[in-house]
Amino acid sequence: MDKELEANKLINVAVPGTIDERAINTKKLLNPWERNENHTLGLNSAKAIGCTVVNIGTQDLVEGRIQLLADLNLKKTPQLMELVEDSQEVEELMGLPPEKVLLKWMNFHLKKAGYAKQVTNFTTDLKDGEAYAHLLNVLAPEHSTTSTLETKDPTKRANLIIEQAEKLDCKRYISPKDIVEGSANLNLTFVAQIFQHRNGLTVDSQKLSIAEQITTDDAQTSREERCFRLWINTLGTATYVNNLFEDVRSGWVLLEVLDKVSPGSVNWKQATKPPIKMPFRKVENCNQVIRIGKELRFSLVNVAGDDIVQGNKKLILAFLWQLMRFTMLQLLKNLRSYSQGKEITDADILSWANKKVKSSGRSSQMDSFKDKSLSNGIFFLELLSAVELRVVNWKLVTTGETDDDKKLNATYIITVARKLGCSIFLLPEDIMEVNQKMILTLTASIMYWSLQNKPGDLNIEEESTTPDASSSSASADAETVAEDVTSLSIDDTAVQEVADGEEQS
Repeated sequence: MDKELEANKLINVAVPGTIDERAINTKKLLNPWERNENHTLGLNSAKAIGCTVVNIGTQDLVEGRIQLLADLNLKKTPQLMELVEDSQEVEELMGLPPEKVLLKWMNFHLKKAGYAKQVTNFTTDLKDGEAYAHLLNVLAPEHSTTSTLETKDPTKRANLIIEQAEKLDCKRYISPKDIVEGSANLNLTFVAQIFQHRNGLTVDSQKLSIAEQITTDDAQTSREERCFRLWINTLGTATYVNNLFEDVRSGWVLLEVLDKVSPGSVNWKQATKPPIKMPFRKVENCNQVIRIGKELRFSLVNVAGDDIVQGNKKLILAFLWQLMRFTMLQLLKNLRSYSQGKEITDADILSWANKKVKSSGRSSQMDSFKDKSLSNGIFFLELLSAVELRVVNWKLVTTGETDDDKKLNATYIITVARKLGCSIFLLPEDIMEVNQKMILTLTASIMYWSLQNKPGDLNIEEESTTPDASSSSASADAETVAEDVTSLSIDDTAVQEVADGEEQS
């Protein structure tokens, strides 16, 4: 099987529905362009499910770098409450990376099995196979056997372990050699598979109720939290974000992000790195975050650092939205050097998208990023087709009249955009419900790809019918666009509309 195709299918094994497999190039002989599209789709989709893909190629995906850790949190698996004793431990559990949660889960069961050692990693501590043997015996007593531990040869023992796991429907992504040699990624994947098929956790209704109260958010808040968390983790900051609302409360993560998107803006001498014992140090960090936000002309009226420390979700999401939007606009501004350093605004993105679709001979139009007609997905499919004619297979597009048809189109839009090379983190529901913020990020990402990869598409004014007009069109269009681009300012009106909308909701 083609490696890029295998990687894309593996992503859907990890998080079903991430990729619309109709958009994958599947014919027997793929040309370099089609192979690259599959590769790009795999990498962008891997980012969209939370994988770290810095300096990672397709081969890394095929070899198991995709981490099947989607359910390792209290929201997806409230039974994890069995691993904690009190509220402090609950808070610590919510802040743990998925890998650490997996180790905590593993040691919880190993202790019940009478295994004296602590497993602290997915390499040396698992090489001899003893921990695996004890874990599988306690999780699946119906398949329990003494022969695994009695076997002295490590490779033979590892093979017995894999065979025992297969009885739990765990797919064979790991070999005995991988266990014996201590392959970190493949052992991690293997343990995660065991967890998914048999976590062995039972918890009383009272603890389950507490878990639900802690993790309950409305659907839009959950989707936006996911989007911003995944976006932050692609920036290459030192701290990996597992639980957005918890991890930003010290202010340190936000300072790292600000330093990435606006280099030199953070005064690190006045910042305190976690773990932070003194609460006022967290407030100091967050006050600096707010100060920098105001310097970047974010709308932060009556917002203080303590609001972040206290975990105010609406304010945290509002701040992160402005931060993400600022980054997008800066990227677009940097590509359009002929605009004489003037800022790109929401209005420019809207205008670009409409002119791009119109220039391709289509009639669809987007009145605003809240335009309800966008829910059927047709406009974005026409926009994608306008920036790259061959990328949309119109035979797969529905009319978008029913909810099912809208979801098919929305899923296809996201997959095609990632296949093209757009790094996006929205979900089909964001398009179907016309989430203003996510619609803007989608449009801006398509615009960024188009301007970056097709410089000739920078100017999308209607072509003149004059025969010799083409020779002078570049300078003339650049002049026109420069006049159209608004002055250096963040569109506070748009931000305030978003904030007002959140308050009303």
